[in-house]
Amino acid sequence: MAAKQEKIIIFHNPRCSKSREALSYLNDGGCELEIVEYLKDTPSKEQLTQLIEKLHVFPLEIIRQSEQVFKENFKGQTKTAKEWIDVMVKHPILIERPIIIQGNKAIVGRPPVLVKELIGNK
Repeated sequence: MAAKQEKIIIFHNPRCSKSREALSYLNDGGCELEIVEYLKDTPSKEQLTQLIEKLHVFPLEIIRQSEQVFKENFKGQTKTAKEWIDVMVKHPILIERPIIIQGNKAIVGRPPVLVKELIGNK
């Protein structure tokens, strides 16, 4: 009997072409999905902390520094990990996308071909 496939969670922004492309790879791979539109359903501090741990990054590494809100309010600032997480909770537009989570692994799906590598040849 085949092992049950783990559900894949995607932090998705439907307006982002890279996010849509990653979602397409997941759908084409027949993955069981949970789609989190993080701009509508902002992750909590706890959820972001767990996500960052799975990504093995410092929070600033998944902040979209090209966004206007970042340039106007945070550019050049030094903050702790917890402070950057607070910034992302307050301004979810700053969270890099797409982020794909499978079990204890997570990746930023940029470029989207990384999603194919995560799910393998399904």
